[in-house]
Amino acid sequence: MGEAGQVPEDVDVPEGVDVTRPTPARLYDYYLGGTSNFEVDRIAAEQMRLQMPELSDMAWANRGFHQRAARWIARRGVRQFIDIGSGLPTASNTHQALLEVIPDARVVYVDLDPMVAAHADGLLTSRDSARLITADLRDPGALLASSDLRAMIDFAEPAGLLITAVLHFVADASDPWGLVARYVDALAPGSYLALSHGTADKLPPAMVRAAHEMFARATEQLYPRSLAEVERFFAGLELAEPYQGAGPMICHTGEWGAEDPATADSDGSRIMYCGVARRP
Repeated sequence: MGEAGQVPEDVDVPEGVDVTRPTPARLYDYYLGGTSNFEVDRIAAEQMRLQMPELSDMAWANRGFHQRAARWIARRGVRQFIDIGSGLPTASNTHQALLEVIPDARVVYVDLDPMVAAHADGLLTSRDSARLITADLRDPGALLASSDLRAMIDFAEPAGLLITAVLHFVADASDPWGLVARYVDALAPGSYLALSHGTADKLPPAMVRAAHEMFARATEQLYPRSLAEVERFFAGLELAEPYQGAGPMICHTGEWGAEDPATADSDGSRIMYCGVARRP
């Protein structure tokens, strides 16, 4: 293995990929056990794991929420989905998870990381069912005007909007709440939003400092938010009940849709809040 930021000669680095700094998509891939990452990502990930040993649990809890929420929305008759901040291709991606419910579901993946585009070609074999758009979620005008998006999504019909584990990389100055509202407003009534977001609520201060220090060296900075701040993303929407008897609410990622919420509410899942809501 070389020094951090160096890549062995036999490793193929896709064009536009920065191997000198860790990226959120590659870190997430590493914590999920993937191989689409570089030494700089693995070093940063293991340094973080010294302070936060629950990080792989956090990643899997969020992945589980994402898939359960997508299938739950599909069972309510939604056949088209926009997955913003989709990350690197892994096992059981959104369109694969949806096949269990809707064989002809359409999914548009959106991500800014060039590594995602480089790895998506081999997985997205049919442009009729799934496409990737390389775009910045902080530019909703450009994304919503994309011809690829318009070719896949009928904005006169309900859609599922999936924004998981990405908004904690958007600074307050970029108004993440306004961005989400812009995307939701573009969708037809009866559409759904599934969203998860990192939090520092009740986490040890040393753990929070370590996370900020690590992402200070990454391509994106970290902005964890409180429960009240996460609830703002769902303003004007009808929150769903995450599990039987809970009532409409925000919860931790492990709990949402879990058969046994008490068991699913692990330390890792408490690093992320999540919710699903319907646009009336």
